[in-house]
Amino acid sequence: MPQKTTLIMLNLKHLATAFFLFVLTQAAYSQLGFSHEIGIIAGPLEFRSDFGSRNETKTNFGNSGFGIGIVHYINFAYRADCSCYTTDTYFNDHFKLRNEISWNKTNLEHLGTWVAPNRTTVEADQLRAHKGVAENFDIGTQLEFFPLSIRSFQSFGYRIAPFVSLGIHYTSFNPKVSTTYNNPDPNAYGDIYDQSNFYSHWFDNYTPGVDPYPISEQSGSTWSTVTSVGIRYKLNKLSDLMLDLRWQYYFSDWVDGLNHNWRGYNKSNDWLVWLNVGYIYYLN
Repeated sequence: MPQKTTLIMLNLKHLATAFFLFVLTQAAYSQLGFSHEIGIIAGPLEFRSDFGSRNETKTNFGNSGFGIGIVHYINFAYRADCSCYTTDTYFNDHFKLRNEISWNKTNLEHLGTWVAPNRTTVEADQLRAHKGVAENFDIGTQLEFFPLSIRSFQSFGYRIAPFVSLGIHYTSFNPKVSTTYNNPDPNAYGDIYDQSNFYSHWFDNYTPGVDPYPISEQSGSTWSTVTSVGIRYKLNKLSDLMLDLRWQYYFSDWVDGLNHNWRGYNKSNDWLVWLNVGYIYYLN
């Protein structure tokens, strides 16, 4: 079995293990009688990576993708076993536990200053030819805080409920790399391990056998921290609409398949901003 396929299978096994632990945790909470909500989320995202230059509009808006996910909530304010409210505590009335499985994908390219039309160098051509794909599967948990009463929201005391959240996700990433730069050696055309196909300065501080090659299609896994701000709008007794703006920071710089150290331009790991819309249904 090819090495890349083996790595993908290994990462999926890790994700399956995390999902199994997740299910066990939810089963434990179910035994406590808390109510549950389930929903679907989807929307556009901006993937901030080593492609392009930091804080350039063309890069930030050009390297955008799409994400979709399934979310599950534990509602501490209401008991499913008796169809009644739980003990009236601040935590029960202002917090929910959000669990999620999601997928996102972004096509990446170099945009902005270094590939402007007036740049006609070999380096500029190499950057234009270099493309990538960031594809990620996520599973994780966030704790959501609602400043207003969850009980009052459920009983139509108001129709809009703002929230903020903080949590951690486990990510399985599978980047892709390609280039259409016309290498003089036709046998190496498109080969990601031929340095002459890529921007030369990424290899300025690269020592073969000592430093990791700065371009990689190797699948892997990492943790990430997730925080978001959003609102819920109550449609009826059993369903809400949700608007959620997320910031997710990965604990790895290989999620996009590029990790260079040229002149300090690569100062942070990969991260994304995701605006998603969701529909939430109350199961109990």
